[in-house]
Amino acid sequence: MAAEILARSDRRIRVAVDGRTAAGKTSFGHELAAAVRGFDRPTLRASLDDFKHAWPHADEHGYDRLSGEGYYRNAHDHDSVRRLLLDPAGPTGSGQVVLCAHDPLTGIDHRDVVVEARPDAVLIVDTVFAFRPEWDDLWDYRIWLEVAAAESLARGVARDGSRDGADEAARVHQDRYAVAEALYIAEVDPVSRADVVIDNHDWAAPRVVG
Repeated sequence: MAAEILARSDRRIRVAVDGRTAAGKTSFGHELAAAVRGFDRPTLRASLDDFKHAWPHADEHGYDRLSGEGYYRNAHDHDSVRRLLLDPAGPTGSGQVVLCAHDPLTGIDHRDVVVEARPDAVLIVDTVFAFRPEWDDLWDYRIWLEVAAAESLARGVARDGSRDGADEAARVHQDRYAVAEALYIAEVDPVSRADVVIDNHDWAAPRVVG
């Protein structure tokens, strides 16, 4: 896959790794970045989890972020994704890239921290909702990791339960994340937009299926 991506251009390339919660996006992104570096191309890594509005922003501006639909519609800072990350990382962009807008744990603003993307750099971004219309036009290669909704829920609760408690993790995943992802899939049909679809039910044996 790294070879296929790099064959598309010797200029900057922006790659999205999308899928349901706990589909394995972050790990896949790290492994893909390592493979790209094996071809002597520089890589940048980002997650759109780091491009959400700070939590107080919802209270200050009076919008819903807690429901499934509110999370999908309102949590991400669409302007910062385009202006600070994807536009400058593009083949004709400035190369002055911000890889984190707001730390999701501390809320600290990092939008003034800029790194230089070389003219041949590959930016690999893992996120839910990667192909949403607010920024879908800015990807050069789209990857969808497929896991069933039930598997996503089970993995997500297991992952977050040790931190938040099993009951709270189950509530958040069922009422917020699963609802938001179902809405995204119904509206955007991300599988149809992907350059490649990978069955990632088995961590050790991902399979290209589309």
